[in-house]
This record gives sequence, structure tokens and C-alpha cells, in this order.
Amino acid sequence: MSNPSRPAFGAAASPLKLEYPQSLAVYDDYAAAQRTVDFLADEKFPVEQCMIVGTDLKRVERITGRLTTGRVAAGGVMSGLWLGLFVGLIFSIFTDESTFGIIVSTMALGAGFGVIMAVVGYALSGGRRDFSSISAVVATRYEVLVEHKVSAQARELLAKLPGALPDPFS
Repeated sequence: MSNPSRPAFGAAASPLKLEYPQSLAVYDDYAAAQRTVDFLADEKFPVEQCMIVGTDLKRVERITGRLTTGRVAAGGVMSGLWLGLFVGLIFSIFTDESTFGIIVSTMALGAGFGVIMAVVGYALSGGRRDFSSISAVVATRYEVLVEHKVSAQARELLAKLPGALPDPFS
């Protein structure tokens, strides 16, 4: 039996979509776009008809250091210790043996396994990536979109916010 309040399988509407979105304003940072939606909410605007969309995506990678065999080995040891601790705790639940002995032995085995796997993996990379880094995908612009039915009302309200005029090109 179907439920009339839920769409049919495969026809589910995404909560991340507006029916006919129109651009209200474009900002260089997320805080300004968020401030606009917050202002609209304070003015009793139906903010469920709004959406903030990050556009012009770029990937940023920050180099955090040089990789050496020692640094890779240390990372492998630490990773293996954590895995060994986890396995040791699980084993200690199901046995009557010395909990301390089980945990220490699984941590030692984990550290050995971790260092071997890390150093072998590093050696197989052939020096193609001798640095560590963190990366993120970030938007360079943020666009506030509103449903077409309420776009005129949103523009009128936004005109009251100092420094946040609607996008004249939308």
C-alpha cells in the first residue's frame, strides 16, 4: 500500500533543490551570505525558500612537511599501536587471560605490522610524493538563491540590510 505523503520510489524530491531558484545576491565569503539569510529570518521571511550555494570551486592543498623514511615509520608505528589497542580490547572481552598481557601483545604486533606496511608502501611509491599535506575543496563565491515566488519580497527586505544590496544582474 502506498503512502500518499511520500513520493514514489525513485521520484523522491531532494531537500537541496528549489523548484525555480533565482539569484538574490552573490558574496565573496560564506559569512556574508549567511548574514543575509539570517537577516531575512529575523525579518520573518520564509527562509526555507532560500539556499546558499558555493560556486567556483577550487582545491587547496597545504604542504605540512617533508616525508622521510623515519617519519613514515613513526606514523606506521602509531597507526599500528592504535589498531593493536583496539584488537586487544576486543580480544580481552572474550577471554579469561590477562587483559594487560593481551593488550600489550596486540599493540606490539600492531606496531610491527604498521611500521612494515608503512615503510613498504613508502618505498614502493618511488619518491613520487615525498611530502605530507592536507587538502580541501573551497568555494570562491557564495550565491544566495530564493524560490521565484518570493524573490521580490526577499529583494525588498534585503534592501534594508546595510551593505547587502541584491545582485542587480539576476
